[in-house]
Amino acid sequence: MAENQLNPNSWVDNYADYLFNYAIGKVSDVETAKDLVSETFLAGLKSAKNFKGEAAERTWLIAILKRKVIDYYRKSNSKKGKAEVRMSSNSYAEDQGDWLEEKVADPYGNLGSDSIENEELGLALQVCIDKLPRKQSQVFTMKTIQGISTEEICNELDINPSNLWVMVHRARTALMECLNKNWFNS
Repeated sequence: MAENQLNPNSWVDNYADYLFNYAIGKVSDVETAKDLVSETFLAGLKSAKNFKGEAAERTWLIAILKRKVIDYYRKSNSKKGKAEVRMSSNSYAEDQGDWLEEKVADPYGNLGSDSIENEELGLALQVCIDKLPRKQSQVFTMKTIQGISTEEICNELDINPSNLWVMVHRARTALMECLNKNWFNS
């Protein structure tokens, strides 16, 4: 299979358990987690034509699931949902640092006003990325947005993994500060 192709026939076998474990950790309800995984697979099928192959299939599916979890909490409008969104956008931990993907709209799961808001957020984010030092911006974009592996980035930019993660962390911190100043508080 070519690197930039999806194989939906193998998703359930290859990724269902992984996606379910992620979802159950976020929603703490078995049936809801199962529903979110199903919705993820459906959204993946609907948007397969948009898959560019810049990220691994699993990475792409988990990004969709993250948006589904956020949508779930938005719809439930619970205190926990608001806390989950806030926690995701304020977390600097490496394993929870994918807040960027959580802020991008799922074209199949949001209301019309969300797409306008997400477009504005995307523009604000790009302005903040453009303010980063060149190499930091490049590393952040390659790792977080494009989903390129650490090894590939290190080889291409001639840096070591420690440097990469320091740059990603600094970029995330700077972007969160920039977005807090220019987006969340505006």
